[in-house]
Amino acid sequence: MEKIEEYFANLSIAKRSAVTKEPTYLLDIDTSKNVPEENGCIVAVSCSNGSVRLYNRETLSLLRELNGQPGLLKGVKFAHSCSHVFSACTDGTVKCWDMRLSGKTPVQVFKGYPSNVFISFDINCNDHIICAGTEKVGDDTLMVFWDARVSSQTTCPVKDPLGVYSETHSDDITQVCFHPDNPNMLVSGSTDGLVNVFDISIDNEEDALIATCNSGSSVSYVGWSGKEYKQIYCMTHDEGFCWWDLANLETDQPVTCLNIQDVREVINVQNGNLDYLVGGLYHEKTDQLLVVGGTNTGTIHLLNCGSSGLTYMRSLEGGHSATVRSFCWSVQDDSLLTGGEDAQLLLWKPGATERTLAKKDNMKIASSVQKRVRVHSNDSYKSKKKHSC
Repeated sequence: MEKIEEYFANLSIAKRSAVTKEPTYLLDIDTSKNVPEENGCIVAVSCSNGSVRLYNRETLSLLRELNGQPGLLKGVKFAHSCSHVFSACTDGTVKCWDMRLSGKTPVQVFKGYPSNVFISFDINCNDHIICAGTEKVGDDTLMVFWDARVSSQTTCPVKDPLGVYSETHSDDITQVCFHPDNPNMLVSGSTDGLVNVFDISIDNEEDALIATCNSGSSVSYVGWSGKEYKQIYCMTHDEGFCWWDLANLETDQPVTCLNIQDVREVINVQNGNLDYLVGGLYHEKTDQLLVVGGTNTGTIHLLNCGSSGLTYMRSLEGGHSATVRSFCWSVQDDSLLTGGEDAQLLLWKPGATERTLAKKDNMKIASSVQKRVRVHSNDSYKSKKKHSC
């Protein structure tokens, strides 16, 4: 099997997006999937000013900007089988645009309930179901579901929810993430410290809950990993990392693979320090989980995840000048897109050479999207009727 280090050893900057009129944090990145576009592969970026920017992936030239959002955007996702791009917003909606149309008006609006403030969302692998997680309002913390299919015959662009989950989290639902291959499997993370796994094909929430894992702190990121994606992992707002193997739920083997309360205290990086974690990616070709972190001055650190812990692999330097907030890996050409608080979108490719461009100064934007940190119980396990890990 190839080593994961070989795929990242020669990454360097190939392209850098041009300066825009309104500098903004780049909070989330996704790329179009399996659909030929007139402008090639498209990159969608959600920005702290409430807009979604669309770029040509190879040139990083700005194609369009979808703006006018009344609230903060909380993620951007392309459909898997068509030219639709989705974004969730704190105004309690998920909006869908058709990239084949030149207009800036959504072709569909998925509306939540009146008090909903969405802070996370995802669409499943067959593009049939959308799920969005809410902030806690009063006693309500919801995972809201819609039928994601957009009918060309629809006379009303607003679609109401199919239903909600309301009993399995007690605080803000910061992350929801569908399984890459199974459209019914869903993992969620919350500031209550819990990471829950559901089979949404089962009729009611209690029976749909397969496993509950306790991270011990406020969850900032969740994902799937491992062969057949039978593992889940999470990161926390105080830079913790947990990794669980769901294949062991029915065995005597431990479900917890790793539980690191603060990665900053256990990892040694070259020429600097680790200030924060951004997220993770499962590299299928090498069957390895990679953790992405960085420094407040823009250096990106890549960490390899194994049964013995996290190990430093390499750093990407000379690109960003401030905190990196988002990334997207391409399995097609082994390239990496990164976005940060310096308003830059960068494309890293193996062996690339960038035409000289001055690295932009750190942006001193007053941010309204700072992460909230909530410290919770350090109990590694939480007793539930269902499987707990």
